[in-house]
Amino acid sequence: MTVPIVPGFHPDPSICRVGSTYYLANSSFEYVPGVPIRRSTDLVSWELVGHALTRPSQLPPSGGAANTGIYAPTLRHHDGRFHLVTTNILEAGRGQLIVTAEDPAGPWSDPVHVPGTDGIDPDLCWDEAGVCHLTWASFRPELPGIASVPIDPATGAVLGEPRLLWNGTGLAAPEGPHLYRVDGWWYLLLAEGGTERGHAVTVARARALAGPYEPAPTNPILTHRSTTHPVQNTGHADLVECADGSWAMVHLGVRPRGKTPQFHVNGRETFLAGVDWVDGWPVVAEDRYPVPPADNSFTDGFASAGLHPRWVAPGAAPRTHWAGPGELVLSGFLLTRALDEYWTAVARLDVSAGEAAFVVRIDDRHWYGLTADGATVTATVAIGPARAVVTTVAAGSVVSLRIRALRPPVSGPFQEITEPDLIELSVLDDDGRAEVLGSFDGRYLSTEVAAGFTGRMIGVEARGGTVSLREFRYSTDREEDRPRS
Repeated sequence: MTVPIVPGFHPDPSICRVGSTYYLANSSFEYVPGVPIRRSTDLVSWELVGHALTRPSQLPPSGGAANTGIYAPTLRHHDGRFHLVTTNILEAGRGQLIVTAEDPAGPWSDPVHVPGTDGIDPDLCWDEAGVCHLTWASFRPELPGIASVPIDPATGAVLGEPRLLWNGTGLAAPEGPHLYRVDGWWYLLLAEGGTERGHAVTVARARALAGPYEPAPTNPILTHRSTTHPVQNTGHADLVECADGSWAMVHLGVRPRGKTPQFHVNGRETFLAGVDWVDGWPVVAEDRYPVPPADNSFTDGFASAGLHPRWVAPGAAPRTHWAGPGELVLSGFLLTRALDEYWTAVARLDVSAGEAAFVVRIDDRHWYGLTADGATVTATVAIGPARAVVTTVAAGSVVSLRIRALRPPVSGPFQEITEPDLIELSVLDDDGRAEVLGSFDGRYLSTEVAAGFTGRMIGVEARGGTVSLREFRYSTDREEDRPRS
């Protein structure tokens, strides 16, 4: 299990099944639309069908500060409707929010909030009597830990007193709870150890939902801590019973690279594993589902007015005006997730009446990019408080700009690869020949440097005047096929 089923910044997966079709939701933090929803019939290949939170009435606009917004969701199907519960950390005082839909592609309802449920990582489950229970990682001082309360999911009304369930095995940051009813037991799945290298999945069970909960004798049931596995930080899992009666697990993980302490750049991604039930406990079979490497390449020529759901922006939905085929007029950011370890992206821009930057970024303080103003193109790197203009070259008013994430050369007496990658910034001429303006160490666009919960985004920021994006190309780069320098 080294290839994600949903690559790039797609953390905190939650899964459910309706018939033979599976649906997956991920957290989205400051990016809007919020909570991407995917569909699959084989658990391995997934289609992005839309987002749960697309309107200001569901997700009020914000300043787009890094690592704010929508935290981990849970996606469930009950009585013919999809239910999604999540946390908007910017509205934490209102409690967890619930939206519903008949079709997971949308539209989703306006949210109801559950008062008195300050915290994160909410879960919904229904007991045999049809009562809905909200479980979450509580921040209330008088209710510290994994709490649960019966609710009316249609109104958000609380129907009883919250109670603590089980706060894990003693590792840091018990969170990400999910409750399941299996063979007369209630199983409580948790994430523990923090979402860094100590991340782990643990489980406990009880005959009654309220407990007491007995921890599994083999906890943690999934972790890669203190190993050399190429996928690390494994945790925040969700279980699903498959159409054939078997079970599977989705969970997050990262693919760190470079010299110790290593650096992960694309954020926390979604991985898949099998699950067996042995002596009444879930046992993870990580290699059950072979996931082949994917070609994530795409070209968007903006031939019609509707944006593909891959496009997002920080704080509010992308502000665009379609002026005709190949003429997408931008205000602010238009971004998409980096999906591969090595990739090439090209943006063709008309900046005859404005200024724009083509960037790869983690947040406003950590980005590399090319700024075009109709006369010049400038390469800039921003690393925390330090921002440096590297070089400036002459260019026309319609330009093709290229950013690549490349495998770095080996170096040192142990033939180490010290960086996770190199970010190359170039200007292309009309024949596709590149003028390289610089190559820069990719570790400074990593979570280990920038901190937080997201990953690299690629796209265009309109910085003034009128800017048109004529074409955007992204290609998976099989860098391993190239000779190393």
